[in-house]
Amino acid sequence: MTSGSVATVSTKARILEVAAALVAESPNGDVSTRAVCEAAGVGAPALYRHFGDKEGLLSAVVDNGWDKYLATKRDRAPGTDPVQDLRDGWDTHTEFALQNPNLYRLMNSPAMRTPPAAALESHQILTSDLQRAAEQGKLRLAPELAAQIIMSANVGVALMLVSRPATFSDKSVSRRVRDAVHAVVFIPEVTGSGPALAPADGDEVEVPATAARLGAMIRTSPSPAFTPAETGLLTEWLDRLSNTSRD
Repeated sequence: MTSGSVATVSTKARILEVAAALVAESPNGDVSTRAVCEAAGVGAPALYRHFGDKEGLLSAVVDNGWDKYLATKRDRAPGTDPVQDLRDGWDTHTEFALQNPNLYRLMNSPAMRTPPAAALESHQILTSDLQRAAEQGKLRLAPELAAQIIMSANVGVALMLVSRPATFSDKSVSRRVRDAVHAVVFIPEVTGSGPALAPADGDEVEVPATAARLGAMIRTSPSPAFTPAETGLLTEWLDRLSNTSRD
C-alpha cells in the first residue's frame, strides 16, 4: 500500500471518528458538515469525496454504530436456553441505547433512507434465537412473527427511555415490557407467568406451540418426503396455525 492510500484511509477514518464523537456530544444528536470538517482538520471536499454528503456521512456513523452494537452478539456462543439468551439480548439492547442515546436515535431514525445491512443482521440473530426456542417447543408463534413483535417492542421502549427521560424515568419499564412481551410470545411454563396468562382451553396453547415447533424443525431439516414446493406450503400452513389468535 502506498503512502497516499494510507493517508486516504486515515483521513476517512478520522472524519468518521470525529463525526461519531460530535453526534454523541450534540444536545440534539445533529451535526453540521462544517463542524465535522473543522474538528477533523480537513476541507469540505475531502468529506464529500469520502461520504458524498451529510446523509452519507451520517449513514456511515450509523453503520459504525450497528457494528459496535453487534460486536457483542456476533461472537456470542448460543446458550442451552434460548429464552434466557433472548432475555439477555433484550437487556443488552436497552443498555446499549442508554449508553449511546444520540447514536441509538440516529440508528433508528426514519429519516435514514437506506436501512444498513447490519440492522437486518441484528434481526436475523434475533430470529435465529427464536428458531431455537421453537425447536424446543417453547414458542407460541412462528419465529418470524415473534421476532417482529420483540424487535418493535424493544426498539420502542428503548427509544422512549432515551428520547423522553423525564417521562420514562423508571428504568425497570424495559424489564416489565420485556416480560409482558415474552408472556405473549412464549408458552406460560417458559415465562413463569402461570395459568392466569394461559387460555382457558389448554389446546389453544398446544396447537400454536406445536405448529411453531414443527415449522421450525422442518425449516432446519426439510423432509425428503416432500418437494420444495410442498415443504413451502406446509410451513406456510404451520405458520398460519401458530400465528392465528383465537381471542
